[in-house]
Amino acid sequence: MTVFSAYSDEDILSYLQDQVKDGTVHTDEAMLKKQSFNPNASGGETGLARAFVEVASVEDIQGVLRAARKFHIAVIPQTAFSSTVIGSDGIDGAIILSTRKMDQILELSKEDSVAVVQPGVVNGALDKAARKEGLFYAPDPGSKPFSSIGGNVSTNAGGMSTVRFGATKDNVLGLKAVLADGRVVKLGGRTLKQAFGYDLTQLFVGSEGTLGIVFEVTVKLMPIPLGKSVMGVAFFDDMSALAKGVSAIRMSGVYPTMLEALDGNTVIALDRFEGTHYAENSGSMLIFRLDGSSDESVGVLNDLLAKYNGQHVQVTTDPDEQAALEKLRQDMLPAVFSGNNHLMEDMAMPLSKLAPMMDYLQELGKKLGIKIYTAGHAGDGNVHPTFTWSEDEDEVPEVVIEALRQTFWKTLELGGTISGEHAVGMLKNQWNNPELGETVDVLQHQVKTLFDPMNLLNPKRKID
Repeated sequence: MTVFSAYSDEDILSYLQDQVKDGTVHTDEAMLKKQSFNPNASGGETGLARAFVEVASVEDIQGVLRAARKFHIAVIPQTAFSSTVIGSDGIDGAIILSTRKMDQILELSKEDSVAVVQPGVVNGALDKAARKEGLFYAPDPGSKPFSSIGGNVSTNAGGMSTVRFGATKDNVLGLKAVLADGRVVKLGGRTLKQAFGYDLTQLFVGSEGTLGIVFEVTVKLMPIPLGKSVMGVAFFDDMSALAKGVSAIRMSGVYPTMLEALDGNTVIALDRFEGTHYAENSGSMLIFRLDGSSDESVGVLNDLLAKYNGQHVQVTTDPDEQAALEKLRQDMLPAVFSGNNHLMEDMAMPLSKLAPMMDYLQELGKKLGIKIYTAGHAGDGNVHPTFTWSEDEDEVPEVVIEALRQTFWKTLELGGTISGEHAVGMLKNQWNNPELGETVDVLQHQVKTLFDPMNLLNPKRKID
C-alpha cells in the first residue's frame, strides 16, 4: 500500500529538536539500539525508536509530548531501563523519553518524614541519603542498587521488605506528572492521610507510563528501628513445608522484615555459583530477618522454626555475616541464570495458597521435563519461578511457553495474580481479560482513553 506522509523524518526530528531546550535529542543508531533493546527483558526485540530524548525539565517533557501529538508518534517513558517485561523498550518510529538525568533529591525532611525526588533518583541512593538523617526508604527491590524511583513508581516495585513495609504504592504520598495533552497535575501531597477526591496518586502508581510522565515523587520515610537486627537461615524438606512455616511466622506477631524462600534447585545453583555447601542441609532454604527485635521475638521465631521442622537453623547479629546472607539472596538470580536461557515469572498468591502453588510448580517441572527454579518473597506470597532451557536454543521452546501458560492459569485458579511486582509490559498484556474479567478489562481501557485519548503513551504496555 502506498502511503503519502505529510512530514518527512527530517521535519519530525527538526521540530522535536526545537521543543527540547534543556535536554538532549539523540538520533545516532548506536544509541537508539542501546536504548531500544533491553537485555534484561525476555521476549525479543520490539522495535527501533526514532529518537532517544534525555529530558532535563518539565518544559522538555511538554515539548516531547507536543511533538508526539503533532505527528501522532508513540512516546516510551524510560528511566533506568531495567524492566524485565518489555515495559520500556523501543517501538518502531517512537520517541523514547528518558528522565534518567532528572536525578535530584529535591528535599529530605526529617520533620515530616518525607523525601521529594525526581524520577531518576536511584532507590539505593535515596535510602543512603535518608539513613544519614536517621531514616530509611523501605521499598527494596532486588534492583535497589540501580533501579530508579520513577521506574519503581511506574511498576509498583516490591522487594524483600514488602512483608513488613509494603510495596512502592504503600510508600508514595504524592506525585507530579505531565499528561499527554501537556497539562501538569499535582496528585496527593505530603500528608500521611488524605481522603479528598478520588485517589489518582495510586492510579498512577503501577500505571507503567501509560497515563502521564511522572517528574516528581513525594515518598514516605521511616525512622530506623531501635533494637537489634537478627538475620539467619533455616532449611526445610521442601518448599511446601517452608511455606507453612512462613505462614505461621507471619501470623505470630514478630513482624519479620524479610522471609525469602529458595527451593532446592536454586540452592544447588547458589552452591555452584558461590562455592558453598548449603544444598547438603536439606531441600529448601529460608532467609529471614527481624529488625528492632527483642529476645522474646527471636525466641518465638526459633520455636516456630522448630515446630515446622526447620533444620540447621543459623542466627546472627553480626553485620558482616548478615551482609553475606543478603549477598547470598542477591546472587540468587545470577546463579540461576548462569549457563541457561531463562524466563523469570512473578506471581503473587493468597498466603493460604502459597504451599499449593509451590507443590504445583514442582510437579509441573517433572511433568513437562523442564528445570524450574523457584524462589520468592514468601512472606507476602510473591513467587518467582524461573523457567530455563539450553543456551543453544535462541527461541523460547514451546514446552516453556506451555509451562508459563499452565502456571498462569493455576495462579488465577488459586485466587492469585500473574503480576506481583514486575508489572505487565508486553509479556502479559494478553492476560487482562482472564485476570480482571470482561467488565474491569473494559474499564481499564476507558481510564486509559480518558488520560491519553490519542494512545501515545507507552502503547501496548500494561493493557493491550
